[in-house]
Amino acid sequence: MGVAIVAASVVLGSRVLANADDTVAVWVVAEDAVAGEVLDPDGLDTARLRFADDDRLARYFTVDDVLPEALRLRRSLGAGDLLARDALGEEALADTVELPVPVAPLLVPPAVAFGSVVDVYVSDRGATSGSDGRRVETEPSLPALAEVTVVDAPRPDEAFAASGDRQIVLAVEAAAVSAFYGVMDAMSDPVVSIVRRG
Repeated sequence: MGVAIVAASVVLGSRVLANADDTVAVWVVAEDAVAGEVLDPDGLDTARLRFADDDRLARYFTVDDVLPEALRLRRSLGAGDLLARDALGEEALADTVELPVPVAPLLVPPAVAFGSVVDVYVSDRGATSGSDGRRVETEPSLPALAEVTVVDAPRPDEAFAASGDRQIVLAVEAAAVSAFYGVMDAMSDPVVSIVRRG
């Protein structure tokens, strides 16, 4: 009986060690970082994780990989996020600016936070329809801003202005700012709503 217990323990221990060997050390962002920011390699942390397959692992930088010389972020990453390969790049961020957007509390999902990717829709609550002059809120078919990153989203109890709106700050291309305000200015009573992408 004793021999059997020892043998079972050895087998179990071997399996545990084998599973531990399946983990891979990857780079992790130590602190919140916004789109356009250049990360300091000395500020990165490491974590050992197990990935379902090689394709998933290939999306991230392991500690054995040679990191790019300039760790400039194409999108924001939060503290503890894995350093994804598609999060780094130079080409699309030279003209990125921060755009504050006021949103009614009920028109922004509670889960929207730093690093969230969202679409921004603008509808006209003051639009009229028909000869009776009734006010009808128009529904936009396309977002005014698509797939933009949230760089600041204070908690609802901290972010209300005198108007009652919640301020959400977005990282957007500079060229998109004038177009966004053009959409807002073209409406008599614009209403902004935010849709969080998964």
